[in-house]
Amino acid sequence: MSDDFSSMTVAQLKELLKERDLPVSGNKKDLIARLEGADDAPAQTEETTEASEAPEAKDDAWDDEDWDDEGEGELHTARQKPVLDDATREALALRAAQKAKTPTFRRTEWFRYARLSRSGWRKPKGMDNKQRRNFKYRGSLVRIGHGKVAAARGLHPSGFSEVMVHNVGDLDGIDPAVEAARIGSAVGGRKRATIHARADELGIRVLNRRRDA
Repeated sequence: MSDDFSSMTVAQLKELLKERDLPVSGNKKDLIARLEGADDAPAQTEETTEASEAPEAKDDAWDDEDWDDEGEGELHTARQKPVLDDATREALALRAAQKAKTPTFRRTEWFRYARLSRSGWRKPKGMDNKQRRNFKYRGSLVRIGHGKVAAARGLHPSGFSEVMVHNVGDLDGIDPAVEAARIGSAVGGRKRATIHARADELGIRVLNRRRDA
């Protein structure tokens, strides 16, 4: 099995890790070791499985995961998966592989000024600008060639098409099989709880569901 993993690309290894709900960080050697450890690991009991699925203490750890705080402990709720055809699945895998090869786009002289390092991309326009003149040591330019596969454009990494929701009524037009809800940042806690309850009734996945909801 180790030889099979070694012949695979990093993007393919990460897809296998995502299917097994394992972390995808690290270099290729770390990914292979993680997959081999998952294959060699003995069957876990129900208590061990629940303990291993406990959330990490990160701000973004709750995105795309639903947790139930009622009862004695936190119980993981299985995340709903979209209904995708083979073409869309291949497009998502290809987009992930393309994203792994995409460079990091930085503003001109981002290393010199802290405010530029925190800002987004800006097209260099100076006549003598080294980045505009494509000097390699000044970083990559945003170009049309860095675009991803069109079939997966706009889709969430899970495969759902995101629909922005600001009230309960916005949930009625969502197709749970291919669409998921993302609650607006300006929605208050009380209305958010109502939206969560209605989404559970309709079987709609909420992408940015909070831990306490």
